[in-house]
Amino acid sequence: MTKEELLQQYAEGKRDFSGADLSGAGLSGANLTGANLIGANLSGAGLYGANLTGANLSRADISGANLTGANLTGANLTGANLTGAGLYEADLSGANLTGANLSGAGLYGANLTGANLIGADLSGANLIGANLTGANLTGANLTGANLTGANLTGAKLYGASLSAANLYGAGLYGAKLYGASLYGADLSRANLSGADITGANLTGANLIGANLSGANLSGVLGYKND
Repeated sequence: MTKEELLQQYAEGKRDFSGADLSGAGLSGANLTGANLIGANLSGAGLYGANLTGANLSRADISGANLTGANLTGANLTGANLTGAGLYEADLSGANLTGANLSGAGLYGANLTGANLIGADLSGANLIGANLTGANLTGANLTGANLTGANLTGAKLYGASLSAANLYGAGLYGAKLYGASLYGADLSRANLSGADITGANLTGANLIGANLSGANLSGVLGYKND
């Protein structure tokens, strides 16, 4: 399907584009609100500033696509492939990214407030300055991710892997890190006040200048309160 065909059919009221091949399509600024793109191929597509509010992109291939500044509020991205995608300053608030693959994705300054990222793969992703307030990252893989200055206030990170992640200056106030792996993570100057770190692994983690006031450190591995 060509870009022109997609936009023309959308303008005529069609919303079901499931399985469409739009790889490499230039759709920057396009309005695809509520579109059904289940299993669609959008790999390498240009979706800069596109409006995909409430769109269904479950199981879609969006690898390497440019979604900088795109609006994906409330979108369904369950099981989607977003490896290496550019989502800089994109709005993913309330989006469902359960089981999505975001490894190596660029999410600098992205808004992921209240997003569902259960079991998502964010290994090596760039999340510098991202807003993950209230996000559900239970069981997510954040190994080697860069979360410098990210806001994870109240985020659920039960059993998540944050090994070797960079959390320098990150806000983890009231975050739920029960059973999480923070092996070798950089938590220097991070705010972990009121966080639940019960049973987490902090072996080799850098906690210089971190705020742990009121945090629950019961059963934590590799932590010494000097």
